[in-house]
Amino acid sequence: MKQLNKIIFSFLLISIINYSNIFAETGAGYDLNHVMKISLLITLIFIAILMWFAIVYSEKNDFNGELLKSPFKKMLSWLTRSVPIEKEEDIMFHHDFDGIKELDNRIPPWFSFLFYGSIAFAIIYMIVFHVVGDGNVQQNEYAAEMQQASFEREMLIRSGAFINEETVTFANDAATVSEGKEIFAKNCVACHANDGGGGVGPNLTDDYWIHGGGIKNIFKTIKYGVPSKGMISWQSQLDPSKMRAVASYVITLHGTKPAAPKEPQGTIWKEEETNSKQ
Repeated sequence: MKQLNKIIFSFLLISIINYSNIFAETGAGYDLNHVMKISLLITLIFIAILMWFAIVYSEKNDFNGELLKSPFKKMLSWLTRSVPIEKEEDIMFHHDFDGIKELDNRIPPWFSFLFYGSIAFAIIYMIVFHVVGDGNVQQNEYAAEMQQASFEREMLIRSGAFINEETVTFANDAATVSEGKEIFAKNCVACHANDGGGGVGPNLTDDYWIHGGGIKNIFKTIKYGVPSKGMISWQSQLDPSKMRAVASYVITLHGTKPAAPKEPQGTIWKEEETNSKQ
């Protein structure tokens, strides 16, 4: 019988190894066939464990499973330090209360661990939160997160992520205007001429605007384009900060004298000086 158990156990191990190789080679998806294979593998593993127990206990003639229960009993005895019932007479006090006798049991080690652990935690907590620091309490954690969020917001602002036709403002710094001039020279001179005097596109130096002047209207025109007139939308090729740079450069062309200005188109755009570049 013992030899038969060993043979069955060996067969189960071989089957488990073969199924593991099949899973590694096929890489099957989570279909019904795959689920059935997994279920069969789990069943084989479970049976193999049972067979291993049967072999071990049969060889040791431990048919009641005392060998399996022994480690758990030892652990429970160590955690509780309980006295067997047959030895309770040795720890029983001589006095009684209305027939109720008291045992001189030791405090269970698990309770002592919790008790002394609580004391140690309290000391560490007091030192961390009230002596050497504040332990990063919720208020400070919130402040740190707000500082991080402010930093990330500043980075987004610098990248131009918050710039749109409603929030854009005129940039009068030389670096931005110079950047806008470079982009204009690369992408816009074919229609508006190098000096903004116009060609296929309208004159950008006079007071007349087809789609409105001012930084917001110019930015919007650059962003969405004018498909009906052949001007493409630039929002897929230029980020908001670059479109702002181009729009700011176009603003600086107003009032200049192009070599061959195109005739006025659109209507005169009147805006106060304080608002024209905002």
